[in-house]
Amino acid sequence: MDNRTGNSREASSTRASLELLYNISRELSSALDLRTLLERVLSLSMENVGAINGSIIVVDDNGTPIDSTIIAGDTVHKHTTKRLVETLDRGLSGWVVRERRVALVENTNQDQRWMRRQYEDDGKPLPKSALSAPILTREKLVGVMTLVHPQPGFFGTEHVALIQAIADQAGIAVLNARLYDESQRHAEVMTALAKSASGVSPSLNLEDVFSGILDQTHQAVNSQAVLLALYENQSSALELKAAQSWPKPLVGIAPRKVIGGISMWAAEHDQGVILSDASQDERFSPEEDQPKGVSAHALLCAPIHYRGQVIGTLTAINPKDGDFDQDALLILSGIANLAGTAIRHAQLFEQLQAAHQRYQDLFEDSIDPILITDWNGMILEANRKAVLASDYSKETLYGMPIDQIHKLNHEMVGVDFSELHSGRTFSYESCLCTASGHEVPIQVYVREIETEEQPGVQWILRDITEQKKLDTLRDDLTAMIYHDMRSPLANVVSSLNLLETMLPPKDTAMKSLLAISLRSSERIQRMIESLLDLSILEAGQPVGKRSAASISQIIYESVESIESTINNKNQSIQYKVQEHLPKVLVDQDMIRRVVTNLVENASKYSPADKVIEVGARKDHDLVVVWVQDQGGGIPASEQGRIFDKFTRLKTSNGPKGLGLGLAYCRLAVQAHGGKIWVESELGVGSRFIFSLPIMEE
Repeated sequence: MDNRTGNSREASSTRASLELLYNISRELSSALDLRTLLERVLSLSMENVGAINGSIIVVDDNGTPIDSTIIAGDTVHKHTTKRLVETLDRGLSGWVVRERRVALVENTNQDQRWMRRQYEDDGKPLPKSALSAPILTREKLVGVMTLVHPQPGFFGTEHVALIQAIADQAGIAVLNARLYDESQRHAEVMTALAKSASGVSPSLNLEDVFSGILDQTHQAVNSQAVLLALYENQSSALELKAAQSWPKPLVGIAPRKVIGGISMWAAEHDQGVILSDASQDERFSPEEDQPKGVSAHALLCAPIHYRGQVIGTLTAINPKDGDFDQDALLILSGIANLAGTAIRHAQLFEQLQAAHQRYQDLFEDSIDPILITDWNGMILEANRKAVLASDYSKETLYGMPIDQIHKLNHEMVGVDFSELHSGRTFSYESCLCTASGHEVPIQVYVREIETEEQPGVQWILRDITEQKKLDTLRDDLTAMIYHDMRSPLANVVSSLNLLETMLPPKDTAMKSLLAISLRSSERIQRMIESLLDLSILEAGQPVGKRSAASISQIIYESVESIESTINNKNQSIQYKVQEHLPKVLVDQDMIRRVVTNLVENASKYSPADKVIEVGARKDHDLVVVWVQDQGGGIPASEQGRIFDKFTRLKTSNGPKGLGLGLAYCRLAVQAHGGKIWVESELGVGSRFIFSLPIMEE
């Protein structure tokens, strides 16, 4: 009878276990929602063994709790994951996770693995029995289940086997439900980001972009308030740019500096922040992290990026439902990254608009006439000064060819403006042809520019009428002085020559003084002759008195005439003159003065005790002559203008003069069909070179 009773009880227990496993199997196959699955499995398990409390904790691949269910009595507790984190660190669940095996606790008051207050109704430290088992699938831990019975020593080996069977059966289902839940949350995140993307950057107006970012953040994370702060002008502090709150709008929000708080921490560490209780975090600053009228208890903050750099922060305050979680931070970080691109594009557009406005202001208010043409030379734009200077209306100017306004220098700008594609600015003198038929002397500055519609050409037409008048007055005055100086100077030279014949041969002191006077007078004569020739050459008159000449002889005679000047500085001449050079047809006196000027300049600009190189060689049908000094060199910006009249190098301690010598050299060489140029390197020296055509046989 006793055996039959025992067998009957065992059979009944076995049937109950099988029914439980069957019911659990049915629940597992019918539920994909993780929370629902956990509640059903835990409820059935507790009901079968008579447990008063129970919990299931689901962990991710790193062992971090991601979801859980607690049932205490008849109450199902939600949002318990954070509370159960401690049990994974110091409680029975944590021991099971680390050991990967079932734990049987006969008396909770006597087992150190048990942590009190695990369940909300576990207020009294009464002894109980507990059973906890790992939920595994293919050796992979996905969670842990714990059951508690009010009677110490209640659970036995059959319960261990049963809970292990339940855990083994639930493993794959829990993993699948967890993955499904994760995929659902990821889908929600991506949906939220997709919606935010369409709302964040539909505009290039910065205020509209700010408003769109705040609206999309509010909709995505359902927060009470949103703040947006940006770094301003390379500053180390953030500046609050925009803020909104719902349902009541914020009043009196103005840009202000943000130098601390969660927002500054997130920007400096380039890291998102979740605060469930802001008041307990030492990084939180009520003055910095919350707008007036809003009390922040929970807070979410993400850095705003643009091209890998943190440019600001986006902060959400107080979720309306539940707590901020990792998904909310993921959504906020995604919006922040979208915001970075939208903000920077809007800022760049504002800067472009401002630059365009500044250009328009400068264009319209310029004191010089400015015209913009296409590459066919048709006028596209004209400023106010161009309209006034040309006497044409703006409507008439549009569509006119540029060569109808002024005389083009095709040699300078090239055919079809081809030379302008080099990016350089070209300058030449011309005349502005007005609608009334007047011609106004102008200096033209022309270069390629990029306009909004297409590349074009900019023409600046500077009125040089007054400059021309001054140049004419100066030239007339100069010519008058030079002509008036010529006769008296000739008398001085004649008198000095006469005195030289009258001096006793033994009076060396007087002869020395007389020699100095003669050399100085001859130098003045050369300068006057050069200036007179300069006027003739500028007038375009042909060179007279040409004869066949040896360039070698001209070089030696030129150097000999200023040899005393070179000797006074302990300088020396190194000749590199090719032998048997062909003759040239030139005005010998003019070319001699060219060489003399170049050697004199080399001596002036070279330090004492240096060598001046003078050379000549044949190059095809030309004779090339050069003078190399060891001076400080000529900047590249000055090399193109040193041959202009009255041009001097801008040096503080260099030789002074009128700037006429090189201008004379250029005109004299060009009048003989040759060319002159300079090759220079700063700190090394300069080489002045000119070429002359070889005389035809």
